[in-house]
Amino acid sequence: MTAVRPDTTPKQAPATQFPTGFIWGAATASYQVEGAAAEDGRTPSIWDTFSRTPGKVRNGDTGDIAADHYHRYRDDVALMKRLGLKAYRFSVSWSRVQPTGRGPAVERGLDFYRKLVDELLDAGIMPVATLYHWDLPQELEDAGGWPERVTADRFADYAAIVSGALGDRVGMWTTLNEPWCSAYLGYGSGVHAPGRTEPAAALQAAHHLNLAHGRAIEVLRAQLPAAAQTSVTLNLHQVRPLTGSEADADAARRIDAVGNRVFTGPMLRGEYPEDLIADTSHLVDWSKLVQDGDLATISRPFDALGINYYTPTLVSTPVEGAAYARSDAHGASSHSPWPGSEHVAFHLPEGKERTAMDWSIDPDGLYNLLMDTHRDHPGLPLMVTENGAAFDDYVSPEGKVEDPERVAYLHGHLDAVQRAVADGADVRGYFLWSLMDNFEWAYGYSKRFGAVYVDYASQRRIPKTSAYWYSDVIRRHALPPVGTV
Repeated sequence: MTAVRPDTTPKQAPATQFPTGFIWGAATASYQVEGAAAEDGRTPSIWDTFSRTPGKVRNGDTGDIAADHYHRYRDDVALMKRLGLKAYRFSVSWSRVQPTGRGPAVERGLDFYRKLVDELLDAGIMPVATLYHWDLPQELEDAGGWPERVTADRFADYAAIVSGALGDRVGMWTTLNEPWCSAYLGYGSGVHAPGRTEPAAALQAAHHLNLAHGRAIEVLRAQLPAAAQTSVTLNLHQVRPLTGSEADADAARRIDAVGNRVFTGPMLRGEYPEDLIADTSHLVDWSKLVQDGDLATISRPFDALGINYYTPTLVSTPVEGAAYARSDAHGASSHSPWPGSEHVAFHLPEGKERTAMDWSIDPDGLYNLLMDTHRDHPGLPLMVTENGAAFDDYVSPEGKVEDPERVAYLHGHLDAVQRAVADGADVRGYFLWSLMDNFEWAYGYSKRFGAVYVDYASQRRIPKTSAYWYSDVIRRHALPPVGTV
């Protein structure tokens, strides 16, 4: 079995089409879809623990069964093939592969991913492996978690295990998915696992996640074939000031620093931004947190930057005495996920349609984000690794799931990608979030992002209208006329 490794060098195509070699995929995450939470040696991750903590997840939902992908992966891959997907972005469960977060691998856990990869390759679908999508082994959290430097060491060992097992067949690798969420929602606002509310620990976690990324890149480059592609995925915030005032411009600067440049600075420039350090110096001593050699490790070159985008971020500096709800799209908490900038106010744009998550729909935000990243980091290949929307989907009496709102959302955002490509951004692929409905973190099963509907009682899969529409886009390698389904 040989890996599917595409030629990712963009080639010019007619204006109505995407570049030759553009990758069409869909994405999932291990805890959200796999289930089999206690099978074949898997031990609890922080999300198993968090979801069992009363009041943390809506309706007390857990990922124990989820979409049962662990047992149904063959049928799921067959469905991907019918829809014409060219790539599948999945994540590996660390505690399934290395239950304590240290020591040797559990081969039964690795076997699941070996079988999944083989099934994908047999179907002509490129496997794209993400090493970490938020499910830290609970034993590592018990030892301090991401705020502790040693966790980055453990991650490098884990990267070596997974790449050693799958590197001959997987040609595209991602180190981390959305370290902003892991650091700030997990250790700052507490709305994600492990549910801690410690601003200093959140910043320490951000640095150690950066360090873990760099060490994993070193491992991957040492172990993988030369043709393999490496990447990291960031949920970069498309930050906008509410008004043209200097105060609101400074609010946008602060959120850009702690939300974006805390990762792109060290990863892509080999330095933490001076304004970030100034904004947060009362919380951490960066001169002690960042040790000799860290920045050289973090800034190891990689092949592509994954960008996840759902909605823009609109901010202001509050007027004294006024009350503001924090509409930052990241869950309700009395604790802020923005360490050092807790005072910044977040707003929902007026006049915009919204998804079931109450997120504003704004394809221009994706276009601007891609273009800004292209201008800030010229020559860096980009991938849209997550983009999608939750709506209140239901099965009709005829057994269909019609979701015209999602079709419109996807059309608008793919048009934004196409405009960015036409204007010079080197965007090499698009991964729909998500392949199927799944466990939506603290929202449990109450929100549906999938192009495929999952009846959780029977585990029946029903492709939605959007799945067939996306299949047509892939077949055309171009957007169909607006209103075409």
